[in-house]
Amino acid sequence: MRSGRYDPGMDCADEAVTPQGSGVGPEGSRDSYWYPVRDPALDVLEALRAYQAAHTALRRRASAGMDMNTTDLAALRHVIAHGRRDEPLTPLGLARLLGISGASTSKLLDRLTASGHLRRARHPRDGRSSIVVATPHGHAEVRERLAGMHARMHEAAAQVPEEARTDVAAFLRRIAHVLETEEASAPLTDAQEPPAQR
Repeated sequence: MRSGRYDPGMDCADEAVTPQGSGVGPEGSRDSYWYPVRDPALDVLEALRAYQAAHTALRRRASAGMDMNTTDLAALRHVIAHGRRDEPLTPLGLARLLGISGASTSKLLDRLTASGHLRRARHPRDGRSSIVVATPHGHAEVRERLAGMHARMHEAAAQVPEEARTDVAAFLRRIAHVLETEEASAPLTDAQEPPAQR
């Protein structure tokens, strides 16, 4: 059972299936689990899912290579991003960004402080509060492991025709909005049955 907002990484029902489950419809056409046969938008969504899967796999590889879990790596990237924007990030703010509890954030910060990736510092505008900042070691390791990937992503984005970039960016923002605003469905009870597959 899941709770909270929709997680695109959990969208596992991506295979095209027919009512018989063969994956091939009349005359070899594909019948999607979610969408109509021969929907011209389907290739775009399949490409988006391929990107999501590749991005998830990359985060797992990168975090494993840095001897941390994916949440630790996400925390490090959030801290670095806030530092570059000169926006102090408190432990509470980091917890909200990660969607985890204060206790879990405290343990995460202990791990990343011990590993030399992060450190706590006094808030520049509120002496009663602390912020989280990345260490030179944290910056160096992120650059070493992810700079090449970001350069190749920029190269791929630059190959999008200039006249199409506004539309592509708008599409991706609409997809992000759909995912961000999609609430999880209530769990099924014994009295509820999932709808029959057609």
